Amino acid sequence: MPKRILEGLVVSDKGDKTVVVKVERTILHPVLKKTVRKSKRYHAHDENNAYKTGDAIRIIECAPKSKLKTWEVLPRDQ
Repeated sequence: MPKRILEGLVVSDKGDKTVVVKVERTILHPVLKKTVRKSKRYHAHDENNAYKTGDAIRIIECAPKSKLKTWEVLPRDQ
């Protein structure tokens, strides 16, 4: 099964080797048929502490690295 890749915005870089990424999705409401924005925050592993708050990044699924971290930051060149 392929690993998922998501795009989002870094909202926190306070943890060591960790960034919190906010990913927004748009869905169609089942009853109202209106487009609704939903967001979710993911903790991602950032080995070199290279990303700061406000950066747009891509994250990829990985094996669990801690209780909350199951995502890694994709390098900028990929």
